[in-house]
Amino acid sequence: MRIIFMGTPDFAVASLDALLKSNKEVVAVVTSPDKPAGRGQKLHESAVKQYAVQHNIPVLQPEKLRDPEFLAALESFKADLQIIVAFRMLPEVVWNMPPLGTVNVHASLLPQYRGAAPINHVLINGETKTGVTTFLLQHKIDTGNILFSKEVSIREDENAGELHDELMQAGAETLLKTIEAIEQNQLKPIPQEEAQQGQELKEAPKIFREDCKIDWNRPVDDVYNLIRGLSPYPAAFSYIDNKVLKIYATAKEIATPSVEPGTILSDGKTFIKIAAKDGFLHILNLQLEGKKKMEVVEFLRGYRMS
Repeated sequence: MRIIFMGTPDFAVASLDALLKSNKEVVAVVTSPDKPAGRGQKLHESAVKQYAVQHNIPVLQPEKLRDPEFLAALESFKADLQIIVAFRMLPEVVWNMPPLGTVNVHASLLPQYRGAAPINHVLINGETKTGVTTFLLQHKIDTGNILFSKEVSIREDENAGELHDELMQAGAETLLKTIEAIEQNQLKPIPQEEAQQGQELKEAPKIFREDCKIDWNRPVDDVYNLIRGLSPYPAAFSYIDNKVLKIYATAKEIATPSVEPGTILSDGKTFIKIAAKDGFLHILNLQLEGKKKMEVVEFLRGYRMS
């Protein structure tokens, strides 16, 4: 079975690596164009491109997915199946090209948390479980028939980076299971409406900067979940002395604050805590605007609290 793989970040590399190690025939990779990055604005290759080049897999990097030259090149590989992991939305002319269609790996238990940022949103919402789902692409994004899913438990203190790595491996395993079922003609696709079973759907839209600003008037659990749901990237933030303070890790103190939400308390040496609606959050790991990321004790050695 000839496979074309589409993806961009590290999350996708795990699935591509699993395919190669299982001796699946990946005939080409489609990934994002090289982009300038860093201080020198040198061209940066995607993680998927770097992996593909190392393993001598042809790489396509279209600016536009409807470009006739790209479509002709894609068709020339005569793929039986396409796989998409953490890539962009495909036009029908692309996802409908191979005879077996296009399988997507999504980092949630569909139909819950459709959208661009499922890992962040399950944590922000305080969920205790999530998972990965493989499904067949169709017109509306993340709505195709479910093929396989794998559930993953969420620890109370788990952050988005840690959950990302767990789901990355779960996604690779579930993808292999899916491909083997396709090879053996044993697929039993389930419509998402059937899987929904009356549940209220929660979405996972793209996260913007304004979504990362901490509202200290919220309950302490909500703020705690926002911080871990955005850690390490893009990171929740607040302000200290009119400078942006990114916060990566906290510990909860349930109490009745005698100060206004957002009030910063510190002994100047060992702790910083900030009042929320019904408690405090002790800041454990942070980054002040213009400085490096550090633990709170190191931060307080060089910063005088006003």
